[in-house]
Amino acid sequence: MNATLASRCSLGLLCTCLLLLLAACGSGPAASQGSTPTPTGPTPTPTPAAPTLAKALVTYSGHSGPVITAVWSPDGKRIASGGNDGTVQVWDAQTGKQIWKTHIDTYSFAIAWSPDGKRIAGAGAGSVEMLDAATGKLLATFTNGQASFIEGLAWSPDGTEIASGSQDSKVTVWNATSGAPVLMYAGHTDGVERIAWSPDGKKIASASNDGTVQVWDAKTGTKLLTYSGNGAPVWSVAWSPDGKRIVSGTGAAGDFQSVTSGNTVKVWDATTGQTLLTYQGHQDHQVYALAWSPDGTKIASGSDDKTVQVWNAATGQPLLIYQGHSDIVFGVAWSPNGKEVASASVDGTVQVWQPTP
Repeated sequence: MNATLASRCSLGLLCTCLLLLLAACGSGPAASQGSTPTPTGPTPTPTPAAPTLAKALVTYSGHSGPVITAVWSPDGKRIASGGNDGTVQVWDAQTGKQIWKTHIDTYSFAIAWSPDGKRIAGAGAGSVEMLDAATGKLLATFTNGQASFIEGLAWSPDGTEIASGSQDSKVTVWNATSGAPVLMYAGHTDGVERIAWSPDGKKIASASNDGTVQVWDAKTGTKLLTYSGNGAPVWSVAWSPDGKRIVSGTGAAGDFQSVTSGNTVKVWDATTGQTLLTYQGHQDHQVYALAWSPDGTKIASGSDDKTVQVWNAATGQPLLIYQGHSDIVFGVAWSPNGKEVASASVDGTVQVWQPTP
C-alpha cells in the first residue's frame, strides 16, 4: 500500500483484483527453526465440482461500497462486516436487519470479534478501533503500533491480546485492554495481508506479499517456520481447528500486479511445513479468502472468479460451488455451528448461505 490508495480504491479499478487494498500428498523431513521447506509429493486431482447453490438465505446490502470482510459473533446470531465505506456494521444473521453502524476510518479492511462476544476490533489506515459489540460505541483507539494500512486482525483465543498485520510489513501484538503494544514481529519483507492465531494461543501465522507464510511464537516473536510453497504473494491464511494444519492461498501483490501463476490453495503441516494438499479448483484465479469449517473437515475459499468453493480438506474433492456474487469475493466465514457460510464481496453485499448442495 502507498500514497495512491485513495485513487486505487475507486470502483472503476475494482475489476483489477480490487486495487483498494493497495494493492500434494508426500513425505519430507521436518523443517528446522526458521527454515523454508520445499513442498514435496504429488498434487491430488479433485473430482468435478458439485452443482451450484441456487440462492442466498440472507443478502445484506447495508454498505455503500465493496465489502472486504465479514465475521460471525461467537454465538452465531450476528455478523459484523466492513469495507471500502470505512464502517463496521453489525446485523442480524437470520434477518439481515442492521443493528448498528459505526464509521471507524477511511477504510475498514479488517474486523475481529472478541472470543467473549463483547468487543469488536476494526482497522483500516493504521490504528485499531475497539468497539462495544452491543452498541458500536468506540471504547478505545490503539495507535503507535503500525505505520500503514492494517489488513489483518486476530484475537488471542483467551481474549487478552489482539494482533494486527500491516502493509508496513510488520505484525503488532497489543494488550486488548490497555492498548499497549507488547510485541512487534518484523520477519516479513513486504506487506502483511492476513494473520491467524493458532487455536492453542501459542503461535501466529502471518501471510505476506513477500510470498511467504511465517509461523512464529506469539509470546517471543521467534520465527518457527517459513512456508514458501504458495509460489506467489499470499493473501489468506487460516489454522485448522485442531491446530495441526494451515491453509493458505495467493492473491494480488501490494504493488497491484496480477498474480499470473501459482494461484493455488495449499494445505500444509503447521509444524514441518510439508505440503499436504494443493487445491486448484479456482482454475488459476486469485484466492483472497479461506476458512475452515468448525469440524475441520471442509474448507471454503473465495476468489476473483466471483465464487466460493467448498471442498474436502483432506482430499481436495470439490463439494459445492456458490455463485451468488457478481464480483470478487474477499471474505468467507463459517457460522459457529457450521451450518451457514457468510461471504463478502466487491459487489457490495454479504450473503449467507448453506454449504451443502
